[in-house]
Amino acid sequence: MASKKVRATSIDTAEVAQFSRLGADWWDPRGPMASLHKFNPVRLGYIRDQASERFARDPKKLDCLKGLRMLDIGCGGGILSEPLARLGAQMVGADPSEENIAVAGAHAVESGVAIDYRATTAEDLAAGHERFDVVLAMEVVEHVVDVEAFVATCASMVKPGGLMIAATLNRTLKSFALAIVGAEYVLRWLPRGTHQWDKFVTPTELETAFENAGLQVIGERGVIYNLFADRWQLSSDMDVNYMLVAEREKQGKRA
Repeated sequence: MASKKVRATSIDTAEVAQFSRLGADWWDPRGPMASLHKFNPVRLGYIRDQASERFARDPKKLDCLKGLRMLDIGCGGGILSEPLARLGAQMVGADPSEENIAVAGAHAVESGVAIDYRATTAEDLAAGHERFDVVLAMEVVEHVVDVEAFVATCASMVKPGGLMIAATLNRTLKSFALAIVGAEYVLRWLPRGTHQWDKFVTPTELETAFENAGLQVIGERGVIYNLFADRWQLSSDMDVNYMLVAEREKQGKRA
């Protein structure tokens, strides 16, 4: 009997196990994911605005993403997938953790939001020839074992003329002080061990991965926490948190 072919994957099983333990806490705004809930508005606004500009939509309309097929890879409990679906996007939320997908699916049903949640990997989706207008890798690349391979897999699912957007953490002394020591040990915004500083990714490294995957980086923004306003906001400071957006060239654009 022929052995079943095992597809290579960029997931880190230890990271998956850690996030799987969150369970229903994903949706507790005062629980372990409280900081992600607070971070959600700024990343949601960035995605909405980038997609609206790319696909000639009015970002002020409540259904500005209508008809756009989006993939939220590493969707966790669905904190980002749900508001994007409410804006009209045809959402596919994927996560290797069956526990996370169960939580996300149950919350979507409870909220009356239609989302195609799948307990799967980027590699399996790509192997199934899935294609999307927008592929999202938000707070994911710093948790995989091979950034270049992961980005290449995600990029392969971006339609011609489509976008890939990623949010991650820069590997700097400042990010170690704020994202590890400050966020996990002092302020306890995140469970200890959520991040490993050596797996943080510099903007140059991520840009190179995008370009090697056939995408062109067209935008980058830092994200900082405004202590006085008690909210996250876009900034030119990319020393800690940052987001990149890249495009796949439309077919027939080149001469």
